[in-house]
Amino acid sequence: MVVDNEAVAGAALRLRAGIQAASAGLVEREAVVELLMLCAVAREHLLVIGPPGTAKSLAIRRATQVLGGRLFEYMLGRFTEPPELFGPIDLNRLREGAFETRTEGMLPEADIAFLDEVFAGSTAILNSLLTLLNERRFKRGHTAMISPLRVCAGASNSLPEQGELAAFADRFLVRVFARPISDSRLEELLAEGWGASTSALTPLSSLADLDLVTAAAAQADLGPIRPAIAEAVRALRAAGVHLSDRRVVKLQGLVAAAGALAGRQTPTDADLWPLVYAVPDEESQAVAREALRPLLSRAESGSLPVAA
Repeated sequence: MVVDNEAVAGAALRLRAGIQAASAGLVEREAVVELLMLCAVAREHLLVIGPPGTAKSLAIRRATQVLGGRLFEYMLGRFTEPPELFGPIDLNRLREGAFETRTEGMLPEADIAFLDEVFAGSTAILNSLLTLLNERRFKRGHTAMISPLRVCAGASNSLPEQGELAAFADRFLVRVFARPISDSRLEELLAEGWGASTSALTPLSSLADLDLVTAAAAQADLGPIRPAIAEAVRALRAAGVHLSDRRVVKLQGLVAAAGALAGRQTPTDADLWPLVYAVPDEESQAVAREALRPLLSRAESGSLPVAA
């Protein structure tokens, strides 16, 4: 697909306007909105970790509203059954001897997904989610389809420690940790929370805009920025933060997406800001910010000072 640079610039502008609109009224949760949009461009997934009452769901919902598309939202629990996410069995086809799933309006046909308490699902659900998130494929019985899913946002109170769940959590490349609002911004929280609107936001962009910027990111020339990414990984290793090889390779996609979202055809040092959010745990992210401070001083994003 050959992208029209002028069309990409317009699409990126609308996506950035969506970020600004969804962030309005949020206090210290702007990073969630920007990172969800970034993940949608990069076709990666976002994990938001934080205690109850820290506006995780609110920030995610606002971001999905301005993006448009078919949204599937669900809160998982210990007793959640696969049909609640993937769709019921088609009884008519079952009588004919075919085990098929009716996926209309369910997760396999969603453009954007929000799964609250994402680690609370059963093994059967997590196994199906792995393939759906990784490969955008859904298979159950005789039903096999390619999912249009652009991005899945998962929310949880904490990161899992069990090996099986930790492997599933690793499918969420980008992490943001939501903590109670800092003392210095309590007045702002009180003012914004009192006057907060519960009405839905109007989509300011379309999936066509998103797909256009995604295509531009996929075609970006990463040659000039790769030395800086490698320098960042070396700095992280020297500070004791080790990323898997798979995560290191995927960093390029985040940087390319940041550049395309900013309207740049070729990523620059200004687009290195997502690197911190690919570090898997909160303590290591704090170390990463210090280790990458000289490099990130050239980055352009409102999310870095907010999250710091």
